Amino acid sequence: MVFETRGRTHDNIPPLILNGTALRRVFRFKYLGHVLTPSLKDDEDIERERRALSVRANMIARRFARCSLKVKLTLFRAYCTNFYTCSLWAGYTQRTYNALRVQYNNAFRVLVGLPRFCSASGMFADAQVDCFYATMRKRCASLVSRVRASSNSILNMIHYL
Repeated sequence: MVFETRGRTHDNIPPLILNGTALRRVFRFKYLGHVLTPSLKDDEDIERERRALSVRANMIARRFARCSLKVKLTLFRAYCTNFYTCSLWAGYTQRTYNALRVQYNNAFRVLVGLPRFCSASGMFADAQVDCFYATMRKRCASLVSRVRASSNSILNMIHYL
């Protein structure tokens, strides 16, 4: 993968040879669960997480449709509020981020059985569940606190930048 610099693409890249074999260039790579692209934008990773949220929410809604509200809320907190690597998202379009937020809200509505156009802030407040923005803030704050508490010298250097 060759990363772009300030919007410039690099079309004429000489072949990279390792042990006599030319390495092929990829334009999308998944590393430790995070999707990397040449533009270093996080839109594809957010889209991956949006699809995963949809799958998890639909699975929970189908399998636990007859359970009590308390059980459904516990399952939502456990399975639908963990956005893997979301605290690393830095460059993305508002459209992609809003699509994830809408999916989060709709997942909660489907699981709890609320109408499609009910107030998102009201439904989360009534159920005492964190809204999308609160969930994202908590994930980012958790990363910052772990970096600050780390004894790793490289992380400590990053912390003070």
